[in-house]
Amino acid sequence: MNLNKKLFFIFISLLVANLSTAQKKKKDSVKVEKLDEVVVTATRTLRQLSSLPMPVLLVSKADIKRSNSLRLSDILNEQTGLITVPDFGGGEGIQLQGLDSQYTLILIDGVPLIGRSAGTLDLSRITVGNIKQIEIVKGASSSLYGSEALGGVVNIITDTPKYGFRGETNLRSGSFGTNDLSVSASHKKDRFGINLFVNRFSSEGYDLTDNTVTNTVDPFSNYTFDTKITYDFSEKLSLLFSGRYYTQNQDNVAQNTSTLDIYRGESDINEWNTRIKAVYKHNDNWESLVELYGSQYKAEEFLNRSDGSLFSDSFFNQKMFRPEFRSTLVVEKNELTVGLGTTYEALDRTYFSTTPIFNSPYLFAQYDMNPSDKLNIIVGARYDNHNKYQSQLNPKLAINYKINDNISVKGSVGRGFKAPDFRQLYFDFTNSAVGYTVLGYNVVGIRVQELADQGQLPASTVANLSSILAQFDNDLKPESSLGYNIGADVKVLSNLNLGVNFFRNDVTNLIDTQAIAPKVNGQNIFSYINRNKVFTQGLEFNSTFKPNERLKLSLGYQLVYAKDKEALQKFKDGGVNVGTTLQLTKDQYFGLFNRSRHMANVKAFYIVPKWNLDANIRATYRSKYGLFDTNGNEYLDTLDTFIEGYAIVDVAINKTFFKDYQVGIGADNLFGFNNIQVTNIAGRTIYGKLNIQF
Repeated sequence: MNLNKKLFFIFISLLVANLSTAQKKKKDSVKVEKLDEVVVTATRTLRQLSSLPMPVLLVSKADIKRSNSLRLSDILNEQTGLITVPDFGGGEGIQLQGLDSQYTLILIDGVPLIGRSAGTLDLSRITVGNIKQIEIVKGASSSLYGSEALGGVVNIITDTPKYGFRGETNLRSGSFGTNDLSVSASHKKDRFGINLFVNRFSSEGYDLTDNTVTNTVDPFSNYTFDTKITYDFSEKLSLLFSGRYYTQNQDNVAQNTSTLDIYRGESDINEWNTRIKAVYKHNDNWESLVELYGSQYKAEEFLNRSDGSLFSDSFFNQKMFRPEFRSTLVVEKNELTVGLGTTYEALDRTYFSTTPIFNSPYLFAQYDMNPSDKLNIIVGARYDNHNKYQSQLNPKLAINYKINDNISVKGSVGRGFKAPDFRQLYFDFTNSAVGYTVLGYNVVGIRVQELADQGQLPASTVANLSSILAQFDNDLKPESSLGYNIGADVKVLSNLNLGVNFFRNDVTNLIDTQAIAPKVNGQNIFSYINRNKVFTQGLEFNSTFKPNERLKLSLGYQLVYAKDKEALQKFKDGGVNVGTTLQLTKDQYFGLFNRSRHMANVKAFYIVPKWNLDANIRATYRSKYGLFDTNGNEYLDTLDTFIEGYAIVDVAINKTFFKDYQVGIGADNLFGFNNIQVTNIAGRTIYGKLNIQF
């Protein structure tokens, strides 16, 4: 159901009016000392970014605000080695070190988001208006975070209450009817603190083709409500409560390509997350916490025919509950962290023959040691039990050695895993128009036998039914990986930093879709099986140059090779052809679909203090990649059709008036790149922004 827009804007206006009359916060006259950047995601404890033995990126609140970005996907696209890619449902997932979005865990304040209806968690549903910083850990992180952290972790850390009273409102309007309005307020006094945040984001959508009735992205509006409440019972005991609610309504228009009939409807998403965390400091060296986290993601959509009758509808309703206990003990320069918890998940979904429930208790331990001032070693492991698949033990080792004040080398090796999701186990879908069937691994035995009894399978298939079903006697295995990262950080000058990282990820038991039996209508039955072994490998380079306090320049580059080992061997053996005569060589095997060999980013941020003005230009480049096998041999080779490389350039200028008022203008996708096959990039977006501090 849509929220009433008029009531929403009245609420915002009243809130701004009331808050703006409150007493202004006193300016702190003490100069703040600039400290080394601190992160928590890599070790689940506070650590200086520069000393970490694994590759970690940090995106600060200052850079987010100066870029005038609106959604998380906009920010991540500009980071080295990351690219957001759309799935067939329109969501944007993150590709990290050449691994699909389903292998990267997305957290908000250290707890996981759910709602991967097609394997991808849509990052465009996350606003950046209340983000304090973003921490990106590259490489297998299942030793701390379990499933879905096979490739890495993205942790969005939101604002917390600050002493005194402060707040802001931010409005940005631009092309394609895009409007974003946020209001936040924070207050902390004595033991009590509260932070409130409200965001409304809407768009009229856009269309990358002029000769179609449907849009590339249909009009939508969404709302985010977020709150944090803290209370310090004593110097030893503190409590945090946080809650987040997200709702979106979007037009849903589709066209039958054969009959040209138009179907119209709506899609709705409702999501909530709630967390309660109690922290107890036993003494200066020992701290424990208990955290209770719950979440629900619900999506519904429907399409009606032109006469108003229902054509199709679907729903997706996932729930999660996770209690966790964690304790950290510091002994001299060493830290021991232990934790245990359990994850409960349930999913009710269209095309499921049952309502599956997952229970997964786990425990983990990590020892962060410093044998000397130059050497840091982290060793850890996590054990996950599960009621539907085999248990997993995932260790990790990371080492950082400081050669001198300007050079440090680091390396890490870890095992990651990705559990089979609900869809891969329990899906039961038959396309009524085309006639194919997709079955989850656990329902193949029952449903294939039913289809045989109904006469939907050829006699030859029925005669061979026992051998077909024998492939599904054992459990579908979790996907697993062994990830390696080796790199160095070098301070060439006091204002010039360089970093390089070589990586490799070997994934086994890859869950792939495969036709398992034909149907009498000429279509196939598909299911999921463990088959392929793939690898991604390459290097990343980052540099930051600050010639003075006003200018910051950065450059990032990634080279990646992502290939299927079985396919690579087949090309080497000369077993891949185009047509009946042309035999392809191993050099003509490009690799996995939707991967670019080269990606780069360049950013320049400039501040003019006497004018209270800042400006920036940010450019990203993605080299060619293939989405489909266009020559019919089932592989992506150099003779297929590719999407050519492209660059996106964004610019922003912001000027502050009277300390608390800021006006900004800018352009996203300045040169107007668009391609119908790159559905997550609209044309040129010109915008204006107003920010008011109070």
